[in-house]
Amino acid sequence: MKKLVKGLFVMGGFVCVGLGILGILLPILPTTPFLLLASVCFVKGSTRFDNWFQSTSLYQKYLADFVKHRQMTRRQKWTILLMADAMLCVPFFLVDSVVMRVGLLTLVVAKFYYFFFKIDTIQHDKN
Repeated sequence: MKKLVKGLFVMGGFVCVGLGILGILLPILPTTPFLLLASVCFVKGSTRFDNWFQSTSLYQKYLADFVKHRQMTRRQKWTILLMADAMLCVPFFLVDSVVMRVGLLTLVVAKFYYFFFKIDTIQHDKN
């Protein structure tokens, strides 16, 4: 059972890497959230795949600074936040429970607080 779960994490990691690569090509799809999720999946799934992913230029370009220094550009923050908010709108409007809606709004506020007060904003490198 444990091997199955680890295998699912590795598969999920590869799916997220693929979506992250698509995000580089398509402006409507964010790159950073998918690569962060891929990193989490590889950490939980396999040390070998985690080491491989951290050695890729994709990881170095998009995630290494964030993982090491917890810094993001303003554009990266807004991309992640707005994409997450778009996904949270679906259950917000489909569920009739007031408690669930309050919980979702609390999640949105906590997410914005964390991104703007706990993660440093850096200037975009124009190189």
